[in-house]
Amino acid sequence: MPLKAHEHPLKKIFSADFDFVIPHYQRPYAWGTEQALQLLDDLEDALMRNAPEPYFLGSLVLVKPDETAPHADVIDGQQRLTTLSILLSVLRDLAENDEVAVVLRDMVREPGVALDGIPAKPRLRLRDQDAVFFTKYVQTPGKLDGLLKLTDQAVANDSQKAIRDNAKALRKRLLSWTDEKRNGLATLARNRTFLVVVSTPDLASAHRIFSVMNARGLDLEPSDIFKSDVIGSLDVAQQQEYAKAWEAAEQNLGRATFAELFLHIRMIEAKARAQRELLIEFPQQVLDAYIKNGQAATFVDDMLMPYATAYAHLLDQDYDHHDVVWSKVNNWLCRLTQLDNNDWRPPALWALKNHDDNPVFLDAFLRRLERLASSMLVRRVYTTPRVTRYVDLLKQLGAGAGVDAEAFDLTDDEKQETRERLNGELYKVQPVRKFVLLRLDEVLANAPSVSYQHKVISVEHVLPQNPRNDSQWAKDFTEDDRAFWTHRLGNLLLLNRNKNSQAQNYDFVTKKEKYFSPAAGVTGFALTTSVITEPVWTPDVVERRQAELTGILAKEWELN
Repeated sequence: MPLKAHEHPLKKIFSADFDFVIPHYQRPYAWGTEQALQLLDDLEDALMRNAPEPYFLGSLVLVKPDETAPHADVIDGQQRLTTLSILLSVLRDLAENDEVAVVLRDMVREPGVALDGIPAKPRLRLRDQDAVFFTKYVQTPGKLDGLLKLTDQAVANDSQKAIRDNAKALRKRLLSWTDEKRNGLATLARNRTFLVVVSTPDLASAHRIFSVMNARGLDLEPSDIFKSDVIGSLDVAQQQEYAKAWEAAEQNLGRATFAELFLHIRMIEAKARAQRELLIEFPQQVLDAYIKNGQAATFVDDMLMPYATAYAHLLDQDYDHHDVVWSKVNNWLCRLTQLDNNDWRPPALWALKNHDDNPVFLDAFLRRLERLASSMLVRRVYTTPRVTRYVDLLKQLGAGAGVDAEAFDLTDDEKQETRERLNGELYKVQPVRKFVLLRLDEVLANAPSVSYQHKVISVEHVLPQNPRNDSQWAKDFTEDDRAFWTHRLGNLLLLNRNKNSQAQNYDFVTKKEKYFSPAAGVTGFALTTSVITEPVWTPDVVERRQAELTGILAKEWELN
C-alpha cells in the first residue's frame, strides 16, 4: 500500500487540508497536567532560544483512504493533537489582539467557506463520547470559563476531566505571561512547529507503522480495531451501552491481557494454529460472520463477555474458596499458570466458559490438562507440536468429547520420556526445575493446596556444585558420584531466600543448620524439611531420594 510521510507546520496541520477524526477503537484522551505542561515547557524552551530552525513535536500516523480528501482517522497522535487544540484555544481566548484571536480560532475550528463548499466544523473530532463536550467547551470561542467551572460530578468521564484539568493548568501558566510572549508562542506554534505526518490508505499497514514507530505510551492493539468494527456495526441506540461493556471488560483484565484474549478466542473458534497476524485472521475466522449477519451484539454478549469473565477467573483463581470442589478448580489453575507458556489457555478457557456451573467437570478436565501440559514441559516439547496438540484437543472438544478426549492421553513413549527426563539432570533445565520442584513439594505437603507467597524462591543443591577438595563432600562423594548426582532431583531442594555462595559449600550438618533450617529463615517447603531430617548426605541417600521423588511424580502424573 502507498505510504506517504511529510513534515508539516501546525498552520497546515490545523487547516482545511486535514479533517481529523478519532476512531471508536482508540483509547480515551488520557494526558494529565504533567504531560500538558511538559508540552508547553518544550515550546517555551524553543521560544526562548529564539533560533530560526524548525521545532519538531513528533509524528502522526493517519489512515487517509483518499489522499485528495481531508478526512483522516488518527491512529497515533490523538493525545498530542487534543492537547495542542486545548493550548491553541487557551491562547485564542487570552489574546488581546482580535486579529490574533481570529487566526487561532480558525486553527481550532474550520470557519467554513460557503463558496468553496467547505462547511464550518471542528478541525479535530474526538470519540463520540467526548466530541460534543470538546466542541462546546474548547473549540467554541469564549467557552473556556464555563469549562473550568465544571465540577467532577458535571463531567461524564475521565477524559473530559483531563480536558478540563489541562485547560485549567495551561491557562494558569499562560496568564502569567505577557500578551507579547503569548503571541510569540502562537507564532512559533503556527509557523515553526512541525509534525511528521505518516499516512496510508490501509488500516492494517497503519497499525504496523504505528507499532514500529511508537516508543512510548500505549500501542494500538488489534482489539481496538475489532471494537471499532463491532460497535460501528450496531444500531446507534446500542453503541454506547456496548462500548461501555467492552471498555469495562478491558479495564477489568488490563489492556495487554484483554488483547491476549482475542488470540485465545481465535484459536478456540478456528481450531487451527495462527498463520498470519491477528488483525487479519480474527475477522476472517471469527468476527466477520457475526457482523455480516447483523449479530455484533451476539458476539459481545455470547462470546466476548463470557470469555472475558472466564479469563479473569483463570488469572485470579477466585472461584468460591469455601466450596471444596471449586477450590480444586482454583488449585489446578494456579498450577497451570506456573508453566513457562500460555498455549494451554485456549482449552482451559473453553472449559471455563462452557462448563462454568460444573466444578466437578472442571476439576477432572483441568487435572487432565495439567498432566498433559506438565509432561510437555518436562519433555521440552517446542511451540509448534505443543500448539498442534492443543489444537487437536480443541477439535475433539468441538466434536463433543470432554474429559475423555484422546488428545489428553499420553502415549507409552511420552510417559517413558517424561520419566527419563525427571530422572535426568533436572537442574540444568531452567524452565522446568522450579515448576517440577514446586509441584513435588505440594504433593509431599499432602495438602489440597499450598500457597507460595515468598518474594524469592530458589532451587538449591544439597551436595554443592563445586565442593572444596578438603571437605567432607569430597570424602563422601567420588568425582563420578558428583558428576552423576549433583544436578538430579534427589539432590535438590527449595529455599525462600537468595543463594549464598559461601553457605552453599558448608558441610552437610552445618549447611542444614545455617542455610536450610527455619532458624536460617527458610520456611514453607516440605521438600526442604525432608532434607533436614536426613542425618547424613551420601550417594546412597541421594539415590534413595531420587527413586522416591521420581516415583511420587510418576504416580501423581500417572506415568507408569
